[in-house]
Amino acid sequence: MAKNTFYAVCPLGTEELLAREIAACGGTDIRTARAGLTFSGSMETGMRACLTSRIASRILLRLGSSDYYDEEDIYNFACRTKWENHFGPSASIRVDVNAHRSPLHSLDFALLRIKDGICDRFMHFMNERPSVDRHNPQIRIFAYVDARYCTFYLDLCGEALFKRGWRADKGEAPLKENLAAALLQLAGWKPGMTLVDPFCGSGTIAIEAASIATNTAPGLARHFLFENFSNFDAELWENIREDAKAAVNRHAEVCIQASDISTIVVGKAMENARAAGLGPLIDSGAIRFLQCDARRVTAPEGAQPGLVIANPPYGEQSNPKSASVASMMKDVSDNLKHGFAGWTAWLLTSDRQLPRQMRLSESRKIPLFNGPLECRFFRFDLVSGSFRTQEKEGQAD
Repeated sequence: MAKNTFYAVCPLGTEELLAREIAACGGTDIRTARAGLTFSGSMETGMRACLTSRIASRILLRLGSSDYYDEEDIYNFACRTKWENHFGPSASIRVDVNAHRSPLHSLDFALLRIKDGICDRFMHFMNERPSVDRHNPQIRIFAYVDARYCTFYLDLCGEALFKRGWRADKGEAPLKENLAAALLQLAGWKPGMTLVDPFCGSGTIAIEAASIATNTAPGLARHFLFENFSNFDAELWENIREDAKAAVNRHAEVCIQASDISTIVVGKAMENARAAGLGPLIDSGAIRFLQCDARRVTAPEGAQPGLVIANPPYGEQSNPKSASVASMMKDVSDNLKHGFAGWTAWLLTSDRQLPRQMRLSESRKIPLFNGPLECRFFRFDLVSGSFRTQEKEGQAD
């Protein structure tokens, strides 16, 4: 099979996790960058990555790169590129341009010239041109322009890969599914371990964990733009999807508890879980969604100590709610120390003062980004009583 170069985008801080996924799909020559990586492989490798990657946000097929001086050079590059090898003139297209340190005065004009170059090439060779569709294109083209080079990519995905297809209501400040998957991996959660999320919101962490436990490929229920490529191998794709479907186990043994203070939010989380195909696990009690204040949450009855993984509210200093959030997290900490001794808690927050608020000492902190917010993923090893109290008791007066 022909070897291609791909670029995969991911949340900043999750590059090594993505590299392991891409290697499992057959990718080679993997080189991590900031919030992404490049890799080599066949189109089968790219299709498998779209279907199975839990960390990637988007996967792009690299078409070529050229140096440039101005927009006319980029237009000529678009005219030289063999778009017809990938799609025909009857396809609808969308072009997006991203730039870093580019000397161009107008990215909008560069985008226009790229579209002109694509259409002019098709008119020259086929006397027909693609139409432009900003909202639902059959082909999506990305141009990346830096200080010297312009690079063209074809999007394999369409909608971002973290959109698994189950989310009916995002709720307030939703955690993206691929970041939830990264939290589970970084925390070392495995399907046999008890998992509790006392700030479940729309249920993202619990649903992602259950999808991992049931071996449900994250892209199994969605369409991809590579299915519109002219060289798309429909039979190969059908075989890949059928293998993924056969691997799903909807009755996996898990112990997952997700709760939130709002009855409405918990109801929506349960709806999302059922939309994700997790109804059998809900009905059997393997996944439990509860209305409960995080300051009073208890461990699942009879469960072995496991992990608490959560994305609690952030107390930004400019936010008048920050004082109440800090007070709440102190109460949450007291409850965790009392009811979850022997467990490990992992909390994602943009508030660097969280350990101080909780009066706990973190045993690890991992820098991550939740969208534009720089965060820390703190690990707390839970024992009865406050670490700081214990430290003071062990010191001589």
